[in-house]
Amino acid sequence: MPPVVELLYGRRPVLESLRARRRTFQRTLLSEGVRRDPLLEEIEETSLRLGVPFKVVPRTFFDERLAGLHHQGIALEAGPYPYGEATDWKTLLEQRGGNAFVLFLDHLQDPQNLGSILRSAEGAGVDAVVIPDRRAASVTPAVVRASAGASEHLTVIRIPNLVQAMRTAQAAGLWLSGLDPSPDAQPYDEADLTGPVGLVIGNESEGLSRLVAETCDFRLRIPMAGRMESLNAGAAAAIVLFEIRRRRSTAGRK
Repeated sequence: MPPVVELLYGRRPVLESLRARRRTFQRTLLSEGVRRDPLLEEIEETSLRLGVPFKVVPRTFFDERLAGLHHQGIALEAGPYPYGEATDWKTLLEQRGGNAFVLFLDHLQDPQNLGSILRSAEGAGVDAVVIPDRRAASVTPAVVRASAGASEHLTVIRIPNLVQAMRTAQAAGLWLSGLDPSPDAQPYDEADLTGPVGLVIGNESEGLSRLVAETCDFRLRIPMAGRMESLNAGAAAAIVLFEIRRRRSTAGRK
């Protein structure tokens, strides 16, 4: 058996990790006394089909290992998250017919924000997510839980230098749009979001760093009608990601 590296928890995250089959698995663990439902039945069936032992364990296991977490009585002993390799952007653009869709995250710190954004990215059809490997949240079990398991189906790439990765992507033909609440940024619903697009989301408290903002080809803002100046990173990302998805769907029907 491979060594246990991470303990994933929650019904949907566990099921999606099993479905994705991108990690190594050791055991699926169910807390004794938990009422069965169709989702748990599917988790057991999928585990056994993949040759992953399914075991009922005392509640004390969850009390000790996952205290205070919303585990729903289910956990999965799994290997580390399978980050993608550094992307050959030209190849990606060729494979996507010039219609690549990439998300760059500028040092997000909050696991809940990262998980929420990864869930939106997977739903919007993003091809790859690029995150820094230092001073930023990584894909931990808490992030998998916050993404409802969507992270397990995504290609997430960790790189040492975000600006350098952005410039390499631009040289290959990707147009980068940074989300920025500044009044001189272009309203997102007026921007050209078709073709090979890279969306850049800034840090929760500081937004886009200076070099990242300067590297972007465009800066986009979400017009606000109330007294608040901006939305949080997760909500803002979801709005623009699905607007890009809508534009692409509309263009495809023409």
